[in-house]
Amino acid sequence: MKNRYISYIALGTVSLLALAGCASAGPAETVGDGNTDTKALNLAVFNGWDEGIAASELWKAVLDEKGYDVELSYADAAPVFLGLSKGDYDLTLDVWLPDTHAAYLDEYGDDITDLGAWNDESKLTVAVNDDAPIDSLAELADNAELFNNEIVGIEPGAGLTAAMEERVIPTYGLDKMDFTTSSTAAMLTALTAATKADENIVVTLWEPHWANSAFPIKTLDDPEGTLADLESLHSFGSADFAKDYPQVAKWMNDFTMDLDTLYSLEQAMFVDYDGSDYGPVVAKWITENQEYVDTLTP
Repeated sequence: MKNRYISYIALGTVSLLALAGCASAGPAETVGDGNTDTKALNLAVFNGWDEGIAASELWKAVLDEKGYDVELSYADAAPVFLGLSKGDYDLTLDVWLPDTHAAYLDEYGDDITDLGAWNDESKLTVAVNDDAPIDSLAELADNAELFNNEIVGIEPGAGLTAAMEERVIPTYGLDKMDFTTSSTAAMLTALTAATKADENIVVTLWEPHWANSAFPIKTLDDPEGTLADLESLHSFGSADFAKDYPQVAKWMNDFTMDLDTLYSLEQAMFVDYDGSDYGPVVAKWITENQEYVDTLTP
């Protein structure tokens, strides 16, 4: 649906990590004017996770305005957590707890810093076109042929994918359906094609995501509660983040963004705009939401 998805792959992390490793040692430049935070900040962004992209672009604009030099580095979840634990990244804003990213916290939790939750209204979902003849996951197995016996998923390593394989599919007897996984971009492409062709489709999705308002879809009821737990979106920093960025750490601890505000930003970035140069889009959104933005860095 959007050309911007292609750019996620191009912005790989190997060269970024290599550059970080080759940087010469020495005292870090600070922001100045009484702010002792390190000026350069590498903010890692999960490929394809649009709520994290939106929040990261917003904070880049805000922090750059405050005198920081923020670099956004796109990568998949696994290298982000690894890089964060090694100090190759300083910050990431899209860690889902307690379920989706739990395995990464088990592995890297001792070497990274939880800076707090900024949204606690998030959840994993399974969605279908809004005129589909079913309203519940309990009805899907008996109507599988209406959906070409396929459930379109996202990345194979995503927490949502694991939840589907471990809980949703066995609980609702969906083993005979093809559960295809590739990428969020591929899922959205399939959803776009089905919408244009007026065909039934089943996709794995989550809230918050702009697709919930951009496409004519509905979330299937989950009577067995396999995806029922609400999740919180957390900011995480490197082990020394609070020491290197005491002011940003405080701002992250206080950061909150409700779904309506987040959806407004996602609408501007991903629905009303078709491109990948988000700077001007975010700048315009900030001017239209200045009262909220001013609360981020009091």
